[in-house]
Amino acid sequence: QVQLVESGGGLVQPGGSLRLSCVASVSINDYTMGWYRQAPGKQREVVAFINSSGTSMLGDSVKGRFRISRNNARNTMSLQMNSLKPEDSAVYYCRAHRDYNSVYWGQGTQVTVSS
Repeated sequence: QVQLVESGGGLVQPGGSLRLSCVASVSINDYTMGWYRQAPGKQREVVAFINSSGTSMLGDSVKGRFRISRNNARNTMSLQMNSLKPEDSAVYYCRAHRDYNSVYWGQGTQVTVSS
């Protein structure tokens, strides 16, 4: 019902920047949006969330480096990633929910931080 499409992943050197975007197939006005990431052999972890009021929450490992934002008019949510570290390498997934009966996920976009 709700499709989420991520983009913006790629290969970047340590210290570099990348901007991820997630476009939803429906209005996201009433949705909490967020990003998760999963590295090989590791549990999926929360990166950041932004609720319908625009209040954001960042994981401890990315505070001060990442910024999450949303543009409801464009049904998009973005993650600006600065000062990237090799440990940031993972598949990044867009997530959306309005209530916990339905949680929607994107297909993921690969971020690789390496020299």
